[in-house]
Amino acid sequence: MHIEHIAMYVNDLEKTKDFFVKYFGAGANEVYHNTATDFRSYFLSFSSGARLEIMTKPQLHDEEKTLGRTGYVHLAFSLGSKRAVDELTEKLKSDGYSVVSGPRTTGDGYYESCIVGIEGNQIELTV
Repeated sequence: MHIEHIAMYVNDLEKTKDFFVKYFGAGANEVYHNTATDFRSYFLSFSSGARLEIMTKPQLHDEEKTLGRTGYVHLAFSLGSKRAVDELTEKLKSDGYSVVSGPRTTGDGYYESCIVGIEGNQIELTV
């Protein structure tokens, strides 16, 4: 068994798609648009085979995304090397995204950094 995809609602569908394409090399399908409900979505595919569905619709309820909340907390991307983690962390930081931690080796042995990415969602960059 494997997770087929993860889905998330976003306010700005195009900006979110562009974020994952630019920084994580995602490929996007053509936008799906249900004209009856004004629901729109993209499936973003990554080189590992993982997929992320990003969706939007009118009247989303957008609560504050605190880092200490319950539920889904972050997406983690394995970049393959410490150097890649360092470089992407610096690129995201220089482009205005907040670095929460790292790059560093955690107590359980992960080399990682965590950033607050698109629309306040935390993203972990790891080897």
